[in-house]
Amino acid sequence: MGFTESTVKRIKNELQKIVINQDNLTDMSLIAMLSGGHVLIEGVPGLAKTLWVKTLARTLNVDYKRVQFTSDLMPSDILGTKIFNMKESDFELRKGPLYTNLFLADEINRTPPKTQSALLEVMEERSITIDGETHELGEPFVVFATQNPIEYEGTYPLPEALVDRFMMKLLITYPGPAAEKDILRMYDDGTIHSSVEQVCSTEDIVKCREEISAVRVDESICDYIITIVEFTRRAHVVSIGSSPRGSIATLLCAKTSAAINGRDYVIPDDVRDLALPVLRHRIILRPEAEIDGVKTDEVIENILTQVKVPR
Repeated sequence: MGFTESTVKRIKNELQKIVINQDNLTDMSLIAMLSGGHVLIEGVPGLAKTLWVKTLARTLNVDYKRVQFTSDLMPSDILGTKIFNMKESDFELRKGPLYTNLFLADEINRTPPKTQSALLEVMEERSITIDGETHELGEPFVVFATQNPIEYEGTYPLPEALVDRFMMKLLITYPGPAAEKDILRMYDDGTIHSSVEQVCSTEDIVKCREEISAVRVDESICDYIITIVEFTRRAHVVSIGSSPRGSIATLLCAKTSAAINGRDYVIPDDVRDLALPVLRHRIILRPEAEIDGVKTDEVIENILTQVKVPR
């Protein structure tokens, strides 16, 4: 499991040159990416969500596209469209920015549901259908989406089906006084604009995924995951619990976590550490629970205390 561990360390070292005190965001995002999943990052404006993804793209030798999602963005603006070629007297495909390896949907909840829903097929099937013709996307293909809290003006709630297609939802918070002082120093001396090195290629990601697929998962770990997800469906404050996609995501991410930590087997801590980012966006609380101020993370943490940890 050494290759995955060393590859992730190289990526993290480069990211830390630019983005300060966001270790959890980095750790969880890399786990999701190597697990073949997509990531939704939520936080107020100005917390370096976009900067983090752009810096990650610079450390990877992959194709990268960024689209600012706005209220007038149309599905064809990201999927592409067919246009008539007068010279050839035929229609030809003009590819949209989704034909890439790493796609950043910046402020995804500032575009209407019609355009948001255009991502459904892309994220699940890794393909795009235009005028009845399906076009397969290359690997790796990862969507990183940033969003502002739904209470902010000009935002649209994401469809539940789209949210469920994100392997993780990560919450980014203020960096803290000490880290913010380091950020000011970096802007003062210009080091914030320093370049990061490309330390990982497409071939490296494929090799990591092959190593991850060989990680062993005991039957007791599978039972542990299923029990946690089952509890999300039975909790009295929950209207809709996690789908089976949550169980699958937890399993895949746990295997990646094990490989990153140099192990060829999953332990219960891998599952526990991933429960919040993998499950928080797959649970819908009852309206009365939301009125009472109950938070989804609190529900998951309570579940983890109730479920017996395998030995």
